Amino acid sequence: MRLKRFNPANIRVSRGGGGRRIPGGGGTVGIGTLVLVLIGALVFGVDPSQMLGSLENGQQQQGAGTAPQAASRDANTICTENAYALESCNALDSLNSTWQPLFRQANIPFEQPTLHFYNGTGQSGCGVAQSAMGPFYCPADQGIYIDTSFYDQLDRQLGAKGDFARYYVVAHEYGHHIQHVLGLDRQVRSAQQKSPSQANALQVRMELQADCYAGVWAGKNRSQIEAGDMEEGLTAASAIGDDTLMKNAGQRVSPESFTHGSSAQRMKWLKTGIDTGNEDACDTFNTMS
Repeated sequence: MRLKRFNPANIRVSRGGGGRRIPGGGGTVGIGTLVLVLIGALVFGVDPSQMLGSLENGQQQQGAGTAPQAASRDANTICTENAYALESCNALDSLNSTWQPLFRQANIPFEQPTLHFYNGTGQSGCGVAQSAMGPFYCPADQGIYIDTSFYDQLDRQLGAKGDFARYYVVAHEYGHHIQHVLGLDRQVRSAQQKSPSQANALQVRMELQADCYAGVWAGKNRSQIEAGDMEEGLTAASAIGDDTLMKNAGQRVSPESFTHGSSAQRMKWLKTGIDTGNEDACDTFNTMS
């Protein structure tokens, strides 16, 4: 994917992981949120008006604190430490440039996530960051955490090669940030607490939607997609499907234990996002086939 080189003024990055703990922000109606509210009513069995009210309250609490913060003074240094860091920063800049205007158009305050690089171990607003965890998003500090050695594992151990496979990783975690800003993650956590037996199934829906959002980003930047990018992304999505990981680990495939979705599901939703370039197509809460 032919991404432009990052602009240090457009991104927030840090080295070493960690940062102050930030209260989770709320979302409001827009960018498919009305769809999400109705999804919540169907899946969670609650009154849509109550969910809409909670989103609006969250928005009021978020308030002026969502103004974009100054980019890290060390962005140039951090982002050019190695090729993987540079790719990640280029992706972050593109993701910000793609998603933030959509929130602005919908009159929704939007705070950019911070991309944290760390080696081996680090500290996040959600606790210790360890490379064994793989890349993750922490809603407490709105941070995306990556140990770039994961990209070597993605290539050598999982067979997912190419720059688009790595961009997909960053875009997937950014998808969780979109869910956080819209308040969907809080709805899901509440539902999981009320129905523990459905916790894994709901988590899978969250992860598949993040896959779809990753695809939407690519679809909205279709002019920058190169030959082979689609195959690289789908290979990566397949390689990290729960069933494939279980098989490779010599375990019995247990769908009830899935947390991210099968290879087929992950490939389907990534492709849906790319093909449509439409965030409203990412309805994993009503369509799972």
